[in-house]
Amino acid sequence: MKATQQLHNLGQSLWLDNITRDLLNSGTLKQYIEELSVTGLTSNPTIFDHAIKNSAAYDDAIREELAKGRTGEILFFELALDDLTRAADLFRPVYDRTNGVDGWVSLEVSPLLAYDTPGTIKAARELSERASRPNLFIKIPGTKEGLPAIEESIFAGIPINVTLLFSHGQYTAAASAYQRGIERRIAAGLNPEVGSVASMFISRWDVAVAGKVPNTLKNRLGIAVSGQIYKAYLDSLCSHSSQRTLNAGARSQRLLWASTGTKDPEASDTLYIQALATPFTVNTMPEGTLKAFADHGELGPIMPADGSDDEKVLAQFAEAGVDVEGLADQLQEEGAKSFTKSWNELMTVIASKGEALKKAA
Repeated sequence: MKATQQLHNLGQSLWLDNITRDLLNSGTLKQYIEELSVTGLTSNPTIFDHAIKNSAAYDDAIREELAKGRTGEILFFELALDDLTRAADLFRPVYDRTNGVDGWVSLEVSPLLAYDTPGTIKAARELSERASRPNLFIKIPGTKEGLPAIEESIFAGIPINVTLLFSHGQYTAAASAYQRGIERRIAAGLNPEVGSVASMFISRWDVAVAGKVPNTLKNRLGIAVSGQIYKAYLDSLCSHSSQRTLNAGARSQRLLWASTGTKDPEASDTLYIQALATPFTVNTMPEGTLKAFADHGELGPIMPADGSDDEKVLAQFAEAGVDVEGLADQLQEEGAKSFTKSWNELMTVIASKGEALKKAA
């Protein structure tokens, strides 16, 4: 039995952190579903930038959209929605079989809206309506300005993937925004069953402190922060407020591990997959990491629920001069800037491809 199947049997959902038209057209995504226990998929501006830049598979669609007078952001979302609705349909049997727990795909609002609450609310509603798929999450960053947009979108019944979360504080703020949205739906007499995941970014922690801490702490910060957050997640599932909403028919927001590809070439390429093995969570993996874990990964102990060892490790990082909460804010800001950079590059790629295709016509 492949390690991916073992991880799935443990109770963790394996999602692919990638989407390209080639993956869809070639049947590779379908193969991952059938052979590697993949039950969902995530995307972001960087993924689409690479997909469109490095493939001719989008050229015909770009020509068609240009002929309709669509350019820039409008054209991009036509391409993205086409890919993601096709992927959503592939995962629809999983979604139906699990009663909506699993089988999701994710589409991110423009990263230019990371600090724009009204703009994010409007974009989330419009993208969700255009997708018209029950198993499609709209991704909203867990920034200060993103939190009220998350609450409002959940209240509106829009499934949300809260992205760009790094710390315990950021996670609890996002979970609270979700909870408030659900409680408002209950108070308004609306169906409280609205899907959501909270996406914690892992590997960027260790990249940020590489070479700045003792070797004994190398590649341990992301896992230690994850353990702290996992405890908070379990505590939230058992809280009175959560249980009240569950009793009214709501569904718990699930914890998702993101950015789980190993960045350190000297470390195991399945480091974060093995360390973050936990039931009722999601691990969204880069394609290379997914295949590596299927090939030679090993399922070890489940992450401890009490987080005690992780607190000790975090204390060692503090002694080494690492301000974890301060670094989390920095990482979130850098993540938003990185996605904005990819977005701007993506708009440039679409424009340049469009011009080239016009000349070749």
